[in-house]
Amino acid sequence: MLVRFLSSETGEILMFAEAARPLLQALGKATTARGTFTQAEMASAAQTLREAVKQAEAPPPDEDERDETGKKKEPVVAMSQRAWPMIDMLERTSKGGPKANIVWEASADF
Repeated sequence: MLVRFLSSETGEILMFAEAARPLLQALGKATTARGTFTQAEMASAAQTLREAVKQAEAPPPDEDERDETGKKKEPVVAMSQRAWPMIDMLERTSKGGPKANIVWEASADF
C-alpha cells in the first residue's frame, strides 16, 4: 500500500506503508489512513527523526555476505535513506508560516 505525504510548501512524497510506518511511529503518530503534522509539530518532528536515524545507523554489511543458498544478499535500505526526504519536508514546511501543514493519505490504516 502507498502512503502519500502532501505539504503546503513542498512537493509530495510517496512511500510504501512498510517504510512510512517506522517513521511515523518514531514520531508518535498513529498509522491511520489520514493524518497531519501541524506547523507547531514540524521542527521538533524533524529533530526527532534525525535522532532516530543516528540511533539506527549501523556499520554497512559485509559485501561478501551470502544467504543460506549461497546467493549474495540484497542490500538493506537504511532508515536514514527513508527518513531524509521526510526530514527535508518537515524542515522546509515548518518555515512556511502559521498555515503550513503536512498531511498523509493511504487507502487504509497501516
